Amino acid sequence: MNILLTGNMGYVGPAVVERLRALRPDARLVGVDAGYFAHCLTSRAPLPERLLDYQYFGDVRDLAGEALAGVDAVVHLAAISNDPIGSAFEEVTHEVNAQATIELARRARDAGASTFVFAASCSMYGFAETGARTEDSPLDPLTAYSRSKVDAEKGLAALADDDFTVTSLRFGTACGISDRLRLDLVLNDFAASAVASGTVTLLSDGTPWRPLIDVRDMALASDWAIDRRSEDGSAFLAVNVGAEASNFQMIELARAVVDAVDGAELEVSADAQPDRRSYKVDFGRFEELAPDHQPRVSLEQTIRELVEALRRIDFRDTAFRTDSELVRLNVLRRLLSEGLLRDDLRWAEAPSTVAAEP
Repeated sequence: MNILLTGNMGYVGPAVVERLRALRPDARLVGVDAGYFAHCLTSRAPLPERLLDYQYFGDVRDLAGEALAGVDAVVHLAAISNDPIGSAFEEVTHEVNAQATIELARRARDAGASTFVFAASCSMYGFAETGARTEDSPLDPLTAYSRSKVDAEKGLAALADDDFTVTSLRFGTACGISDRLRLDLVLNDFAASAVASGTVTLLSDGTPWRPLIDVRDMALASDWAIDRRSEDGSAFLAVNVGAEASNFQMIELARAVVDAVDGAELEVSADAQPDRRSYKVDFGRFEELAPDHQPRVSLEQTIRELVEALRRIDFRDTAFRTDSELVRLNVLRRLLSEGLLRDDLRWAEAPSTVAAEP
């Protein structure tokens, strides 16, 4: 099988590459990434891309046709990720996350691919005052990022047919260690704050609900989705990906991190307000469809490994939210200020696609 992975040089990508290489040793794995965060390596492991057969450097909006030649399956991770970046680059977020996603799927289908796996998000549910959201619940996207995921999913559903399986994995909030760690995610932020300053600060009142999923469990689900048609039968499927026990209130997450870091303290901001982004999610459908690909990494394990990883790199940056390269918006702003990126987040000087052997 020939598998194309977009966004493989981001936060989730290294875990997906590692999982697919381990489970599919004979597969031809090809990566494509714009390379914004290629330098954000945070582990002592060899370069994650060593496990690929081929690496393209390019924007998914301008992907050369040769990258899709002979591809059987696409695992589409590439996106303008998270709410702060979406707010700062709203038009680009829709262009990349929705328009380019739909166009990529159309081109993949026309090139002969039979499977398209889309990294969607439970953030599409927005606010749910009562009850856990199922796949049939109304969507209430509250941010540019979540709206782009909703629009992409709608377009992808229209492309699915008997010869082209589309699976939209509505992931919970990502967390956990990665060869390219991100700290602009709630649990990772809490862990970084505890390690660097000894304090976990809640900026909301702690009541909002979020489902979490470790990046390695995201990789496990992505592998399942490549072969999903044989188990489910439908051309298009949107499914919540996570575990019933992974729904947490922010205050629970903060306390769990404090408990894991000796001497750490919990601080609730005096100006803390409720966060409208609050939702519990029902993962029953995923449990039924993918019993052998259920999440395996516990909250306690994820926190322990995050703390160990941060200490291993001697992380002490108490101002990481505004100056660290482990916060993706900071990286993009630096690249823009140095004239390396244009306002549409395309590289200022680069061909549309560059190919490289690992």
